[in-house]
Amino acid sequence: MKSADKHRKIIRAATKVFAKKGFFNARISDVAKEAKVADGTIYLYFNNKFDILLSVFEQEVGKLIEHIGQLLEKESDPQKKLTLFVMLHLEEMKKNRYLAEVIHVELRQTSKLVKEYRKNKFNEYLNIISSIITLGQETGVFRSDIRPEIARQLIFGALDEISIFYTEVSSQYSIEEISSQISNIMQTGLLA
Repeated sequence: MKSADKHRKIIRAATKVFAKKGFFNARISDVAKEAKVADGTIYLYFNNKFDILLSVFEQEVGKLIEHIGQLLEKESDPQKKLTLFVMLHLEEMKKNRYLAEVIHVELRQTSKLVKEYRKNKFNEYLNIISSIITLGQETGVFRSDIRPEIARQLIFGALDEISIFYTEVSSQYSIEEISSQISNIMQTGLLA
């Protein structure tokens, strides 16, 4: 197996293990077992468990940034961009429920460690929301008295909670309906 493939395999395994056991309770051997590699193989790719967690954020959130960024580029209307962002986020979290759980739990429990991390992809992901808000303000669609950095936390917080609710329960609502509800509620407060 190529080293890039093995690296991805370990990341996927770690995401699943961290989601099920939690970062602090998970052991390197749990990740190795899930990835079907020897414990020592993990250390060929990662320095320690925290390095694996950061790599989960870098790789998985990096993929989200790339995918969502490409689709948002095609849209110019800030309201439609925000609705699209909400829907794409929920779709991705439904597809990767382990990532949804890791983001939901580990960003809170290990937040001090993650905040100290300099190349924070997660912050880059949140900045997508800020840029949509800023665009809406520049075009006169969104209120100018809203602070984009506060709005992004509010919007992401709602998405994070809904993502967990949606992935844990076979929801009676479609992603489209949930996206529409969230977007309508958020945009009612944002509209100029």
